[in-house]
Amino acid sequence: MAGAEVLVERGGDGIVEVVLNRPEKLNALNRPTWIALAAAFRDLSADASVRCILMRGAGDKAFSPGADISEFASERADRAQCEAYAPLIDAAFKAIGDCPHPVVAMIRGLCVGGGLLLAARCDLRICGQGSRFGAPISRLGMTMAHSELSALIGLAGRATALEILLEARILDAAEAERKGLVTRVVPDAEVEAEARAAARRIAEGAPLVHRWHKAFVRRILSGAPPGEADLAEHFACFDTQDYRAGYQAFLEKRKPDFRGH
Repeated sequence: MAGAEVLVERGGDGIVEVVLNRPEKLNALNRPTWIALAAAFRDLSADASVRCILMRGAGDKAFSPGADISEFASERADRAQCEAYAPLIDAAFKAIGDCPHPVVAMIRGLCVGGGLLLAARCDLRICGQGSRFGAPISRLGMTMAHSELSALIGLAGRATALEILLEARILDAAEAERKGLVTRVVPDAEVEAEARAAARRIAEGAPLVHRWHKAFVRRILSGAPPGEADLAEHFACFDTQDYRAGYQAFLEKRKPDFRGH
């Protein structure tokens, strides 16, 4: 996929990397990138062999600075164009948010605007001390869509979301961690190693359990009261081979071999 805006790189351990591949533009998000992201995550969601997805930007200068402003004059020049463009963004965000597999964002450098919203849809966000965060879209005279804003509020809360949007200030990594925007901050030289270590730790766990936990969290956060079927689903894990493999390995003081069934 040389030259593609989004690369999908598979490892032999069930860890898949999704790479925003526009380093010449600091991985800015354009029409082909949104389309490719949605397709990549839909495909990976249907692949039971995946244990963890690691999303990152190409190079070490940016995860993504957000939208590629250079395409606005041709793609997003007025209301009609923006209304036609919005479903591309929504589809990508939905595909990431709905992904049943754990998703870890490896963040180096800028993570701003749409880049921050992409990271917000990941399950873990690991960044370097030199990373920067924000959403200064008021300076472009544009609003953040409801579906996008909900992810930011869900991640950092109402007060921080409004602070980011109203002040249009860029936050350093330490402040971003205090405000809940990132999971973990490490020295810049250690971001890749720490993110890959986190992905390996996740991949070593029972994949069915990870998918159940993600589904449970989504349902709880939806605000809808759990029904009997939701509560009963918790017990489904006890009929899996992975459950038997897990407790037997614990008793035998060895590493379990989870197969995802």
